[in-house]
Amino acid sequence: MEKPPENNSREEQNKKNEQLEQYLIKNADNPITTNEGLKVANNENTLKAGDRGPVLMEDFHFFQKQMHFDTERIPERVVHARGFGVHGEFEAYKSMKKYTRAGFLQEKGLKTPVFVRFSTVQGGKGSMDTARDIRGFAVKFYTDEGNYDLLGLQFPIFVIHDAFKFVDSQHALKPEPHNDMPTASAAHDNFWDFVANNQESAHFVMWAMSDRAVPRSYRMMEGFGINIFRFVNEEGKSHFVRFHWKPMLGVHSLLNEESLIIGGVDPDYHRRDLSEAIERGAYPVYELGVQMIAEEDEFKFDFDVIDPTKVWPEEIIPVEKIGKMTLNRNVDNFFAETEQVAFDVTNLVPGINFSNDPILQGRTFTYKITQQHRLGGSNYPDLPINKSICPFHNNQRDSFNRYRIDVDQVNYFRNSIANNTPGPTPPEEGGFVHYPEQVEGKKVKASSETFKDFFSHARLFWNSMSSVEKQHIIEAFSFELAKVKNESVRQQVVDMYVNVDKEMATKIAENIGANPPEGENVPVTLASPALSQENTPHYPYTLKVGVIIANGFDGEEVKNTLETLNQNGVFVVLISEKLGTVTGAEGTVLKVDQIFVSTHHTLYDSLYIVGGESDNQTSFDINTLDFINGIYKYYKPIGVATTGQSYIQPSEYNNLDGVVFAAENQDFDEEFVSAITVRRFWDRK
Repeated sequence: MEKPPENNSREEQNKKNEQLEQYLIKNADNPITTNEGLKVANNENTLKAGDRGPVLMEDFHFFQKQMHFDTERIPERVVHARGFGVHGEFEAYKSMKKYTRAGFLQEKGLKTPVFVRFSTVQGGKGSMDTARDIRGFAVKFYTDEGNYDLLGLQFPIFVIHDAFKFVDSQHALKPEPHNDMPTASAAHDNFWDFVANNQESAHFVMWAMSDRAVPRSYRMMEGFGINIFRFVNEEGKSHFVRFHWKPMLGVHSLLNEESLIIGGVDPDYHRRDLSEAIERGAYPVYELGVQMIAEEDEFKFDFDVIDPTKVWPEEIIPVEKIGKMTLNRNVDNFFAETEQVAFDVTNLVPGINFSNDPILQGRTFTYKITQQHRLGGSNYPDLPINKSICPFHNNQRDSFNRYRIDVDQVNYFRNSIANNTPGPTPPEEGGFVHYPEQVEGKKVKASSETFKDFFSHARLFWNSMSSVEKQHIIEAFSFELAKVKNESVRQQVVDMYVNVDKEMATKIAENIGANPPEGENVPVTLASPALSQENTPHYPYTLKVGVIIANGFDGEEVKNTLETLNQNGVFVVLISEKLGTVTGAEGTVLKVDQIFVSTHHTLYDSLYIVGGESDNQTSFDINTLDFINGIYKYYKPIGVATTGQSYIQPSEYNNLDGVVFAAENQDFDEEFVSAITVRRFWDRK
């Protein structure tokens, strides 16, 4: 597995970081002033008529301070409101000149600055990170040809296949309008009523009920461009293309119950995980892959290649790795960067163009409306985080928050005063042109008959899952539908999903009190192993191990184990009854990072039980057993030091699968790291 790159210093920045540098303001060590620069003599008291009298209107310092606070918030995004952004860099593996003119893909080793925003969809800005939800994976490339935005999700498909229904799908997903509940959850009547009555959603909902919807980390989450684009080369030849972000750490998930508990224990779990990894220098890396279909091969498959509710099975249309993205810098200011970043699917570069994907077509105007509403007008592209690294020139003028001072007399085209400038650039010199696709047909409000196969790819997804993943899907459906009050809606969903798998639908019906479904599932036997997380890479690198420890431990044994964990890039957190230090039997001193009341077992991928002597042994033992039981329940590995053996023993009720003991075991450290790598021991009892 690739090791993290060296940490970039401020002196070794990419072009975007250098551009942002000029906007950084340090307020510390400076006198406080008004926004206009007037120094303030008193920043604690309002101006009053007597020290107990009314506040006077002339206290403009107070009014400016309060007014600015009252208007600090801008409208949150209607969808993808809760997000977290980081900076990084994309490096091309090879030249893609054969397929596309896109400048950032022309040369092996060429590096391009990027900004990435991960997000959830259903909940508002204050909701929890770990909800079962759709997640955004939006990447802004700051190329020398202008900004290119690749907007994706952690699913490769969309919920509906025509943009006209997008508003309906999101209204149904969001909290119900009469009571604004539930937050960050699709477990309500409206959403499932929409699903049952818009059955093209079948495939998407299978993904949403799978482990993919509760990622362990943004660093371990696959991203997909969702839509079908075109690569167009210098000769004008077109290939349909789908984009994939493959995390180097593999694709891994939480359990549903874990995600709910973590949402209460640490609602910032995913953003904290990403931020801390970058701070430690454990930079997340994703490989960019593309699936390509030559335009002349568009109709050679048993599915419509521009249907956004269908996957392109990787075993049929391979993913070609063309570059890697390394996320290596946290933002300096969340609002200025993450909240004000504006993505737009029409931010293209020459060589990347649209297809007739109906969802993509519908997205081509909506982003600009959203950003103008949120960011106060048409000049949002000039905000520092949105500003391209190449200059821009046009005849757009004025509007809210105009930062530029355009000095030209002329603001129109054509003109003679400025010799027809700014003017167009020929395609051969880098000007963008739309792909000249030949189209024909009558104007109709309709969808293609080839889009109306709703269940074959949902069935393919089910066929591709491991037995454990299938069980989790059944549990997720049962959890969500048990919260639906309308019995008719529950029955409709069960009757719908018999088309995907009869056994699955029957088990769901049993769990939620619905009638057994009639009918049979569609006769699809094809599977795509690439869709199963069972086949994803596994590494111990950056997984978090909680070390339960008190005084009197075996210093040499524990130090050796901790050193082995560190050598394998495992993040170690020492947990005890009190903050401060713990001391081993021979004098080894270790610093405690967390106490039992400030953390929770769901926040860790594994436990190392050292034990020891505490001032309140009963409390320490109870808390230790609580952690062990939680980790064991969720199938996670446990390492047991010689001083911790009394806490966990074999019995007729357990098989201790994934539990590694140090006593009389010279290979303990290596075996424990191997267990951490496995992550979950599904055969545990």
